[in-house]
Amino acid sequence: METKVIAPASDVFKRFVPATIKHPFLLFSALGSSIGIELAQLASPWYMRQFFNILSLGPNSSLSSQLVHLIAIIAGFLFVVWFFRRTRGWSQVYLETKVMNELSQNAFEYLLRHSTHFFSSNFTGTLTRKVTKYKDAFESLFDALMFSFLPLTVYVIGAIIILFSRSHLLGLILAFWTVVLLIFQYIATNMRQPLREDRANADSAVVGVISDSLSNHSAVVAFSGAKDESFLFQNAIARWKRAATRSWIADENIWTVQGLIMIIVNVSLLYGTYIFWTRGELQIGDFVLVQAYLIGTFEQLMSINRDLRRVYDALADAGEMVHILNSTHEILDIPGADTLHVDTGLVSFKDVSFYFDENRTILKNLTVSLLPGQKVALVGPSGAGKSTITKLLLRLFDVRSGSVTIDGQNIAEVTQTSLRDAIGFVPQEPVLFHRSLMENIRYGKRDATDEEVIAAAKKAHCHEFISKLSSQYDTLVGERGIKLSGGERQRVAIARAILKNAPILVLDEATSSLDSESESYIQESLAILMQGKTVLVIAHRLSTIMNMDRILVINHGAVVADDTHSQLLKQDGLYQKLWNIQAGGFIPETEESDV
Repeated sequence: METKVIAPASDVFKRFVPATIKHPFLLFSALGSSIGIELAQLASPWYMRQFFNILSLGPNSSLSSQLVHLIAIIAGFLFVVWFFRRTRGWSQVYLETKVMNELSQNAFEYLLRHSTHFFSSNFTGTLTRKVTKYKDAFESLFDALMFSFLPLTVYVIGAIIILFSRSHLLGLILAFWTVVLLIFQYIATNMRQPLREDRANADSAVVGVISDSLSNHSAVVAFSGAKDESFLFQNAIARWKRAATRSWIADENIWTVQGLIMIIVNVSLLYGTYIFWTRGELQIGDFVLVQAYLIGTFEQLMSINRDLRRVYDALADAGEMVHILNSTHEILDIPGADTLHVDTGLVSFKDVSFYFDENRTILKNLTVSLLPGQKVALVGPSGAGKSTITKLLLRLFDVRSGSVTIDGQNIAEVTQTSLRDAIGFVPQEPVLFHRSLMENIRYGKRDATDEEVIAAAKKAHCHEFISKLSSQYDTLVGERGIKLSGGERQRVAIARAILKNAPILVLDEATSSLDSESESYIQESLAILMQGKTVLVIAHRLSTIMNMDRILVINHGAVVADDTHSQLLKQDGLYQKLWNIQAGGFIPETEESDV
């Protein structure tokens, strides 16, 4: 199970507070309205007290005008509460949506700039949830402030002050028990937190089992694994049941103690009011005043436990994303990075070394150049480092030592955007967006016209199968292009590269998913695409690279041979061995795979 790393609450507030105060009018409108609501609700019982004091004197026509006047005042305060609630609601809606939009946008953009290594180390689904939970956490925290913490502070302090003005003892009793209740809730919430975290982890485990099983449904069916998957889910949901029961029972215990405390407070204040009434120090209306403030205070305090849990949850949810936002991007543009300008397309690797683990070097002191317009193939057993070379060229990873240059410009000193704009890339396993075919091909050149997209599709022999679809170029391809066959996805990726028409072209087994007929069409298209470009091709099927200008044989991260196909066959080396094995009917694979 994935270990959660959460940034401290202070880091969360450092992100949320500046984003909130960027909208001062909406913020002050919401805060001011919330305070106004509580002040009006505090004032209303004071006039209710006077109203009942007059009623206690019995029917008296001379007092009727005072009663009507008091009713008008109470109605006015009720209207003020209604007005401020609407103002707070509208202000809060606009403020929260604006801030949540900005937080989501910033988080998404920052996430996209992380490296390939970062994404290979994290589940995409988990990262998606972190972005959405980060946004939702702000709503939970701001709601807790507006509906719980701020109203509680204003109302309780105001109630204590007003009761203190009527009777010092009653005010002190309310203050004392309010502090006791708040301390109890704080301690109880902290004691319950491990149980809540255990329930949250159990819930995540259930989601993980469901997601893993459903996303691999084809494997479950093929290997008759439904019973095993059901057993895994049964264990996960049973663990959740145990954790949820412990957590929710703890909640009930907290509510039990809290309810007893509130009964004690209520009885204490009622008895105190009764004693002072018998002494003539308080009037009948003061009973109404005490009860009104007790009910209001209890309502505020009853919700504080629930809101404290929401705050803890929100801080934990936001903290996961803030931890990512606090982490430095692995691949960064240097300050003042230049824009790459490709004139000839000379690509040079000079003394390049690369590794993830120092005990396993992938490339070591690699020095090789691809001359302008030259078509160069990389061959070798799996794990030799071929794909690593292309990833370093695209700067998906940074070299550990040495340099990679294009027309004499170190790619570490130019912007990543300009570097990748200069390179067309067709991966071995192309991944498409869950968008239309038109949008997927146009991704190679976002301002391309429909006609340009269709022309590229025709060159890549996509147009034949696209034109047979009911929605043709408007057809949605499904998540990661699942609605298309492997060969169709590959042709779409090639069409995208044709449309981009970059001066440097990288093909990583670009025809590996094609049938023989389609491959012959694509080879023809690629021949046109490669004209005038510096081309780097990775291939396991050696028959596809026989006409390359040069073939680099890679083994253990080093170039062990560099020549044409015909010359390499004359040498008693690795290339000849690979060719003879393939001619015998299979391609060798090792336990390792290219990075």
